[in-house]
Amino acid sequence: MKKIQKILLGAVTILGAVALTACSNQKTAKNNSTTPKSLNVQFVPSDASGRLDGGGKPLEKMLSKRLGIPVHVTTSTDNNAEIEAMKSKKIDVGFLAADAYVQAHKQHAADVLLQSERYGIKQPGGTWTKKLVHTLRAEIVVKKNSKIKSWKDLKGKSISIQSPTSTTGYIFPVAELKEKGLDVTRKCKLVTVNGHDTAVLNVLSGDTDAAFVFEDARNKVLHDEPNIKQKVVPIYFTTPIPNDTISVSPSMPKAFRKKLANAFIDISKTKDGQKLIQKMYDQYGYRKATDSDYNIVRKYEKIAQSLKK
Repeated sequence: MKKIQKILLGAVTILGAVALTACSNQKTAKNNSTTPKSLNVQFVPSDASGRLDGGGKPLEKMLSKRLGIPVHVTTSTDNNAEIEAMKSKKIDVGFLAADAYVQAHKQHAADVLLQSERYGIKQPGGTWTKKLVHTLRAEIVVKKNSKIKSWKDLKGKSISIQSPTSTTGYIFPVAELKEKGLDVTRKCKLVTVNGHDTAVLNVLSGDTDAAFVFEDARNKVLHDEPNIKQKVVPIYFTTPIPNDTISVSPSMPKAFRKKLANAFIDISKTKDGQKLIQKMYDQYGYRKATDSDYNIVRKYEKIAQSLKK
């Protein structure tokens, strides 16, 4: 009789352990697939913040419909403010430029979720193709009849640049030219301007001899200067740069990240959705990304930062 009791007791103990393990696994699975009660999304407009008026609300509805939770979309004044908002967990999802993402990830404020896609550029001529690509290049432009024929001729010349956090308007051209033997921070006159269109127009007007801009920034001023491509020409293109990101808070559960990524990709594949993201942020599609995709940005950023010392 005692032997039977021991066997029964052992069986009960094993069943209890199995039940506890099952409960624990269910609890873990539940935690991994936790859906937040709401989602806060933020971006820095590529142009004027007023563009949110035509994009924020529709994006909220599109995301909310696919995620099943309320979504709030806001704008930020700059990437640094957006990174701080993600660090303080006020923002769950941020549209971050490549360099901004690298900085945010370094501060444990963001993990990359998606990489944006835009239509490629065909050279010569700088015309749009019908193919979506996930990289872009920086270029150096000068006046067509300028004596500057290559990067070697930039020594002693004035160059319109963007802020030191701009991948195309500063980091990549500055770093690549340094690797080639020209330190533009010491050998050239750098003029910081606001906007790649302004940089192109500076070259056209003769305010600066050259400009570091994204390929092909001349398209930004075609409306006002229809002959800009005959008057301002590229003399140098950098290596491809990974496009900007949609990044998320590191605390966001993996299961929900997948759902969110699929929601953005789905939106970009609809006619209304693509029109919306293009209007808001000059994006046309998305692809899944990993942190290592941005290692080249880290490399070039390190070179560019070393020149400030």
